[in-house]
Amino acid sequence: MSYRVAVLVSGSGSNLQALLTAQVCGELGAEVVLVVSDRADAYGLQRALQHNVAAAFVPLQRPRHMATRTAWEQRLAAVISAFTPDLVVLSGFMRVLSAAFLTRFPGQVINQHPALLPDDGGDMVCTSDGRVIPTLRGAHVVADALRLGLTVTGCTIHYATPLVDNGPVLARVEVPILPDDTPESLHERIKVEERRMIVEVVRDLAQQSAARQERR
Repeated sequence: MSYRVAVLVSGSGSNLQALLTAQVCGELGAEVVLVVSDRADAYGLQRALQHNVAAAFVPLQRPRHMATRTAWEQRLAAVISAFTPDLVVLSGFMRVLSAAFLTRFPGQVINQHPALLPDDGGDMVCTSDGRVIPTLRGAHVVADALRLGLTVTGCTIHYATPLVDNGPVLARVEVPILPDDTPESLHERIKVEERRMIVEVVRDLAQQSAARQERR
């Protein structure tokens, strides 16, 4: 039985492409069965179709209206559940998901974040050389790293929780900040590490799932 993965995107889906490429090459050990976006123009949907993967557009109207947002989450969860995924990957998905949504997929939702996150969910994170830097959360963390004059940032994959950019860390990679970096150049180098890391994490989770099934 294959390890089934659903990927949620809001943009180009470069990390999704890394997963799809690894799958085609037989290096993923899992199958991307669904790609969902809240934006009709997200190129990630086209990447899915190019690889014969189901693609779904689930629009969110009036995102600040609680009843509308709740109904949207219910539709989103229903679409995902129909494909019975073992794992849901939030890959550049620019919507915060509620506790009610996450309880539909307990321990199955992971998030990619383009900054270093600590193991303890705190406000500071320790780098490999012992430096302590502020934890960056939110949608603008690449620019924030430059604004704060940091010399190192990175990327993290973690289990999603109701707290934004929080939850148990699965993998974390540091990326040095160069003196002439712009938000664009820094983000591109972070993306290189993100693409490698997401393939490794999904492959590891698939292997762990297979090992658990063998022990049963």
